[in-house]
Amino acid sequence: MRNTPSIRFFYLSILTMVLTACNNGGSSDSVNQANSAEVDLTSQVLVNKTAYIPSQCYTRTIDAQGQAHNPCYTCHVPSGEPNYINDGDLQLGYTFAEYAKTNHWSNLFEDRSDRVAAISDAEILDYLRHNNYQDEQGRLILTQKLQQLPAEWDFNANGQWDGYLPDAYFRFDAQGFDTDPDGNPTGWRALAYAPFPGTFWPTNGSTDDVLIRLPQVLRQDANEVYDGLVYQVNLAIVEAMIKRQDVTLAQAYQEQGVDLDKDGNAFGIARVVRYDWAPNEGRNMSYVGMGASAQQAGTLHLAAGLFPEGTEFLHSVRYIDLDEADEIQLAPRMKELRYARKTGWMTYSQIQDFMLNEIKEKDDFPDRLKEVIGNLEYGVSNRLGWRYQGFIEDADGALRPQTHEENVFCVGCHGGIGATADSIFSFPRKFASDAYQAGWYHWSQKGLRGQPEPLRSDGRYEYSYYLAQNHAGDEFRANQEVMSRFFDVNGNLSAAQTEQLHSDMAHLLYPSRERALILNKAYRVIVMDQDFIHGRDASVTPPVNVHAQVEEDQPTGIVEIVTGP
Repeated sequence: MRNTPSIRFFYLSILTMVLTACNNGGSSDSVNQANSAEVDLTSQVLVNKTAYIPSQCYTRTIDAQGQAHNPCYTCHVPSGEPNYINDGDLQLGYTFAEYAKTNHWSNLFEDRSDRVAAISDAEILDYLRHNNYQDEQGRLILTQKLQQLPAEWDFNANGQWDGYLPDAYFRFDAQGFDTDPDGNPTGWRALAYAPFPGTFWPTNGSTDDVLIRLPQVLRQDANEVYDGLVYQVNLAIVEAMIKRQDVTLAQAYQEQGVDLDKDGNAFGIARVVRYDWAPNEGRNMSYVGMGASAQQAGTLHLAAGLFPEGTEFLHSVRYIDLDEADEIQLAPRMKELRYARKTGWMTYSQIQDFMLNEIKEKDDFPDRLKEVIGNLEYGVSNRLGWRYQGFIEDADGALRPQTHEENVFCVGCHGGIGATADSIFSFPRKFASDAYQAGWYHWSQKGLRGQPEPLRSDGRYEYSYYLAQNHAGDEFRANQEVMSRFFDVNGNLSAAQTEQLHSDMAHLLYPSRERALILNKAYRVIVMDQDFIHGRDASVTPPVNVHAQVEEDQPTGIVEIVTGP
């Protein structure tokens, strides 16, 4: 279902650091973490042994009338190289290990109505408008705390933080580049993208943003000096390689031995990065500046569908704020700060061999659970060259490191489904170079209002197609606001509403003021309980369309595999 990790990834065998949780004998429903003081951040004991399977995997796809709804196709798709997961078949059935047949996301079954009602609108607005990432002087609160590391955050007891030290200031220039208080570039660049269908629409609980940073060598000219134009060109090259299409340069670039536009002149003026990569046919592409030298030396790699090693992503997940006109905007308060770094390179053949081994492992040991290596400082590995790490609110709203189990939550989606490009969702969905600022901007600079609905590769409108396939605006079909707006009483999709959606995606993606505040309050209750290990879905009452238990190979009712975006 939505964000489901491929069954081929359920059983990754990591030889070191086997999680002792698998032998603790407890159930996910027996542990309740009342507040942040009771959360053992350094523990590697898993309460939910399949924390890598998102709650959306347990969506009840067949309704009371016997009609099948398909939100599954957004994640589980027939995929091409180098994503060899090719998991479109997971649209057809719940293929889980024995332990995973029980839905361990017990927060889904909690009724928060009374507690949500006790939180006033003024209280939640005051809360979400408090910046828990930066103080009034612009200093990074979390970074300062990590530099004076609390003992309870120090996994290896070495007196220092060994993980990602937040260094983005969310101060963006006209090209989307982040700068520190002195105006120096941090290397981070904001990208504008079409939110992934379902859970990550603001109408379903959160606002968010994404920043990318390429390794230092791709930010330098041939003399190893930072060069903003060189960096822009290398980002355009990465975009061309991930999307496998031409990318127009916002600023003309004087080529220096790299024929970017493939016009036969490696020393002319380039205004476009021409995608033309077929190494088996002698057609290659190259980075520019120091990146070209590193590529030639074999210390940096380039291939279609893959990011260069050293690539980083920063993803803040936030509450839903409203401006004076009740228009949706990013809240200053972060729910989470998620970080990813590509630490190693795998070739196409290595990725394919890895996948074939996982398929064999699944066939040989169908009930073996995935073992994930990592800790709160390092994060967790997805075994495909990436590590993922996050920070989340404590009971009082300050950001803290995620526990190991809370980090394991990331692994299923990032690297375990067919819909991603090199384990990443957002970048392939970046707005094209004909968009505002060529798609390089932060939502604080321009929101989604007035942005046309994205198109699928087959030319159909993507979000309208999702509504037609799922007959709802979220996986659990619990978003009644979207249902009442876009469907009539007989469940037919409204042509008038989708027509408006075509020219303005916010017409679907933005919730009303009332819904935004309710979602904020529901999540605040989860934060106060500090029981993220039991689920993070911002629901007030238990959603009806979710399984508490599934049977072996239980069919979803979907009979035709649908291709993804």
